[in-house]
Amino acid sequence: MTKPSLPELLHAAVTAVGGVERPGQVTMAQAVEQAIDDGSHLLVQAGTGTGKSLGYLVPALAHGERVIVATATLALQRQLVERDLPRTVEALHPLLRRRPEFAMLKGRSNYLCLHRLHEGVPQDEEEGLFDQFEAAAPTSKLGQDLLRLRDWSQETETGDRDDLTPGVSDRAWSQVSVSSRECLGASKCAYGAECFAEMARERAKLSEVVVTNHALLAIDAIEGAPVLPQHEVLIVDEAHELVSRVTGVATGELTPGQVNRAVRRAAKLVNEKAADQLQTAAEGFERVMELALPGRLEEIPEDLGYALMALRDAARTVISAIGSTRDKSVQDEDAVRKQALASVETVHDVAERISNGSEWDVVWYERHEPRGGAAYRHSGASLRVAPMSVSGLLREKLFADRSVVLTSATLKLGGDFNGVGASLGLAPEGTEGEDLPQWKGFDVGSPFDYPKQGILYVAKHLARPARDGDRADMLDELTELIQAAGGRTLGLFSSMRAAQLAAEELRVRIPEFPILLQGEETLGELIKNFAADPKTCLFGTLSLWQGVDVPGPSCQLVVMDKIPFPRPDDPVMSARQKAVEDAGGNGFMAVAATHAALLMAQGAGRLVRASGDRGVVAVLDQRLATARYGSYLKTSLPDFWYTTDRNQVRKSLAAIDKAAQQTEEASA
Repeated sequence: MTKPSLPELLHAAVTAVGGVERPGQVTMAQAVEQAIDDGSHLLVQAGTGTGKSLGYLVPALAHGERVIVATATLALQRQLVERDLPRTVEALHPLLRRRPEFAMLKGRSNYLCLHRLHEGVPQDEEEGLFDQFEAAAPTSKLGQDLLRLRDWSQETETGDRDDLTPGVSDRAWSQVSVSSRECLGASKCAYGAECFAEMARERAKLSEVVVTNHALLAIDAIEGAPVLPQHEVLIVDEAHELVSRVTGVATGELTPGQVNRAVRRAAKLVNEKAADQLQTAAEGFERVMELALPGRLEEIPEDLGYALMALRDAARTVISAIGSTRDKSVQDEDAVRKQALASVETVHDVAERISNGSEWDVVWYERHEPRGGAAYRHSGASLRVAPMSVSGLLREKLFADRSVVLTSATLKLGGDFNGVGASLGLAPEGTEGEDLPQWKGFDVGSPFDYPKQGILYVAKHLARPARDGDRADMLDELTELIQAAGGRTLGLFSSMRAAQLAAEELRVRIPEFPILLQGEETLGELIKNFAADPKTCLFGTLSLWQGVDVPGPSCQLVVMDKIPFPRPDDPVMSARQKAVEDAGGNGFMAVAATHAALLMAQGAGRLVRASGDRGVVAVLDQRLATARYGSYLKTSLPDFWYTTDRNQVRKSLAAIDKAAQQTEEASA
């Protein structure tokens, strides 16, 4: 039997999922197939509606070797595992003459721990374990969540938190889960043979396609101990999120509350001298953290440096001493010791990292306003350390010994892929060099006719926005635009404060148009209510720029209050910008403008989600039209029809609103 061609396989898969084959999808599948066959690297931009998941799944399944697919969001992971992969595998089975296995794999803390469930949770203040089910009042929210978890443990096949609906609070979940550092290990645990996390890893080892998340991919790369099975191909979807997710995983944190927990957990397990040393070091650290430290710490203040070294040395002493338990009456000694060891090791590692003062790390201090007594006051002070850049790490760990495909609707910024490529550790496309990964950037376009479906409007007449200043003229403009659109507005704001002020003001000005505000309900509820009522508007910040998918007439106006540059006091972004400048580059364009372009491209992508969508993206920041970097940002956005004519935009919005109302009345 002849090997089926890629177009045959793609046609079968698209038919199976009830989709429509698109030229961009075919082109993407061919490019992915070529990259896999060559063992090369590919950055592929595929616009909304292309059907990019099948564009990479079909050539991956046809390849026949193990493939890791890493995504940023739970929604896409579920779509792949519950919808796209089952249907695609069944559709390709007759053609491939095999049925590829697939599985999902997450970090250990995402799975219910049977040891915690049955044996109890190590308690900080007292020795041994306590029964969380007896300790929580059955009428409390925590008690109800725990009882649900116990019942669910009898019926679940996966133990995966995301399979529990409705979900439970983080506090409840923490009572029945463990981190990888806290885990006893399958060979030492009485429940090792039934462990949900271990079963997930075994399924992954036997599967051709393993779906995971960016965080686990980062852990696999950073920690050196492999958590993902060996694979020949890595596909990173939602790749515009990868750098921030890797940075998050590589960021360490120390708080007084965290250190004090480590002290309490270790106290019963080590000799008195070691326990006292750690207690004294913790008290010294807490005193220093109560001082008014500046934000970014380019040099560690002397007092803080001494406190960190004392903490590091005391933690090291406790780690060495924790091997033998001082009090043999401790219940389930191994579990208690493991949790204590995990806590102390984290304190040691972060304290040592900050004390070492690497030029490649950024250290900063944060204090959140206390919201309820002394206990919170201490937990609100934190010391953080993050890598100046993850590009070197990604170049070394991500692109070695496998073919890597990175895809997203927004990878091409300012007309090329080099900005995103640089953040991933890639030299400009086409650059030759022995140690430089070779890659290609490919834009397969979009099935949408952006110039006919959307308008990009820049409110050039507005005053230049000042940082955190009142913008009465912007609120006037926003009010008029919403009235012209008949509601139907997604408001994307550069800060939560700006979103809150706008919501408060417009709820008074135009009460006929309900304003939903991020934070007042869960994100899922907000989006559901926004989609249900065309007159409703939804205001919010970062997660709305990337997380809203509302095709149809409920979202016909997307407003950005201003260009979303990172805040000047953002420690990591400002450090990265300065590093580029010190190396002779343009730090503003490499860091701030690239960050803004990526967010704006994601935000503008909220408008046209289906072939029948029409509307306006309104940027209420004159700099997009007047500043030198404006053309770079505009080139990063979909190719909408562009105007600065406010009257024309109002007429267009009114016409779009009228057409939508007529359609709604006809279908009523």
